[in-house]
Amino acid sequence: MIRTRSVTDDMIWVGAGDRRLALFENIFPVPRGVSYNSYLLLDEKTVLFDSVDQSVSRTFLENVSASLDGRSLDYIVIDHMEPDHCSVLEELLSAYPNAAVVGNAKTFVMIEQFYSPLAEARRVVVRDGETLSTGRHCLKFFTAPMVHWPEVMVCFDESNGVLFSADAFGAFGAMAGNIFADELPIQQEWLPDMRRYYANIVGKYGAQVQSLFKKLSGLDLKTICPLHGPVWRTERDITWLLEKYTLWSSYQPEEQKVVIASASIYGNTEAAAERLALELAGLGVTEIEMYDLSATHFSYLIGEMFRCSHIVLSCPTYNGKIFPPMRHLLDDMRELNLQSRTVALIENGSWAPMSGKLMTAELAAMKNMTVLEPAVTLKSSMKEEQAGQLFSLAKQIAGGLKRSL
Repeated sequence: MIRTRSVTDDMIWVGAGDRRLALFENIFPVPRGVSYNSYLLLDEKTVLFDSVDQSVSRTFLENVSASLDGRSLDYIVIDHMEPDHCSVLEELLSAYPNAAVVGNAKTFVMIEQFYSPLAEARRVVVRDGETLSTGRHCLKFFTAPMVHWPEVMVCFDESNGVLFSADAFGAFGAMAGNIFADELPIQQEWLPDMRRYYANIVGKYGAQVQSLFKKLSGLDLKTICPLHGPVWRTERDITWLLEKYTLWSSYQPEEQKVVIASASIYGNTEAAAERLALELAGLGVTEIEMYDLSATHFSYLIGEMFRCSHIVLSCPTYNGKIFPPMRHLLDDMRELNLQSRTVALIENGSWAPMSGKLMTAELAAMKNMTVLEPAVTLKSSMKEEQAGQLFSLAKQIAGGLKRSL
């Protein structure tokens, strides 16, 4: 049974959603599932833009076959060779023996790494800025290395302003019939998953995203078709989307807000973090989020840190080192290139508190991170003198928030 929607007069969404998947890339929780988007252009030449993950291959292949309605498939454009977008490539090549694969030189290297070598007659190699005519449509290709793999490219349809954006502008979450952003509660439901997707999947490569923006700056974008998440087709939504990506890729916070990440063994370190939150609230700070690192997947914290201007890290010493959940978070903050934030620290240790010093050293390896001094040091549990120190730290944070408004 066909399950598709028209995107333009002659282009069809032939993707599918997976609501059974628990972990995207076997790392990131996706409680709302994920969509795998693919698009079929029915011009004088037929063009399929990317494919899908093996988990939804049956639905996808049925959609492609029904949408072609007896026509042959001429081209398969591969914007991104990651398996969740090309797992069905060999089935497509077998089902449509006259189809040629369109990609850049690195695309075909990766095809041979994942699958069998592709005959030269079935290869169409495109370079940055080159075009391919399909009849009424003219497709222009732009390489986008490291957004977020080295072979990535995007494709712009010069005839109607459609950008096939690969993993850029994607989001976690499976769609339910409504595939367009203007049909969905983007701000309420989709923005957190868009941000978490960007921060954890693409976040390390902000400079490369900015480079892609320069290539696309002169284009009249009418529609953006990513490989995950909603399709963007209104000027207002596209403007908003580009503004978000500009902030994220330049590592500027979206909001003047405090996120408190607490890792605690017996609850004493968390109690100090809660006291800090109360002091902040008492000083008039209303935008506070608090998370227990042992109960919340690190990807949610990374998403929040891309959003918030101020971060509090509250952590005990463990075997003379940083408590492992906090260590994992700090590793990801560094690897995903988080920068330009103000950070406050709470450390704990029953005989040799070391986590504050060690966290400071980790933050020093990140760009433009302002660490508030002094850190609040606990020995086993919070005492009255720490209450005053927490109030002083809250005043520093609150003062910084007010200056940033």
